[in-house]
Amino acid sequence: MLFRTIKTIVADFQSCMENDPAARGFWGAMEVIFTYAGFHATLMHRLAHFLHTKLRIPFLPRVISQFSRFMTGIEIHPGAQIGKGFFIDHGMGVVIGETTIVGDGCVLFQGVTLGGTGKETGKRHPTLGNNVMVSAGAKVLGNITIGDNVKIGAQSVVLKDVPPDSTVVGVPGRVVIHKGKKVTKGVDLDQVNLPDPIMERLEALQKEIDALPCEFEKHLKAEQDKLVGAACCNSGDGRE
Repeated sequence: MLFRTIKTIVADFQSCMENDPAARGFWGAMEVIFTYAGFHATLMHRLAHFLHTKLRIPFLPRVISQFSRFMTGIEIHPGAQIGKGFFIDHGMGVVIGETTIVGDGCVLFQGVTLGGTGKETGKRHPTLGNNVMVSAGAKVLGNITIGDNVKIGAQSVVLKDVPPDSTVVGVPGRVVIHKGKKVTKGVDLDQVNLPDPIMERLEALQKEIDALPCEFEKHLKAEQDKLVGAACCNSGDGRE
């Protein structure tokens, strides 16, 4: 048990080093250990989760989680199940509910909520697969499943299941599937080059609108040619 716990903590630390470009070298490692709120919140959660689920100690796990919230701005219920290699970047305002399940290698940014909808009982929070990235301010709500290698864009609100190897953007979240296969190895931290289906549709409509004058000119010229042709025919018939 102790060896597995140490291995999990080491994986969390390595995830911080790998996913944060600001954490470089020896001093970067020192910054992660002593100053990274996300790493501290994860450590305290693992202690609270052990007391809550393994030893079934009442009250104390919630005290630890609330102390962690006070110190880091990150609230994780002791009942939440979080896999190894977990990384919360910046972290302020992150909320993770009691029945949330998070796979290995997941990355969350500030303002993320893994919460309920207020209508469910029992399992009422989301389940995240492996290598899921949830960008700043995104909300994943309800007893839904987010597949492996999914990217959720900033400020998205996800209320339905998401298949693996997908990107979700918008309110409510819309899914863009990348040919059913993973594009990059590990969690993809690119939060800029995300598809925007609404903007793509608006751009397509704008192109259609821009093309209308040309189409109108073509139809007008065709009608004028018909009228000229008809007039010529009529004048020819009159001369005969």
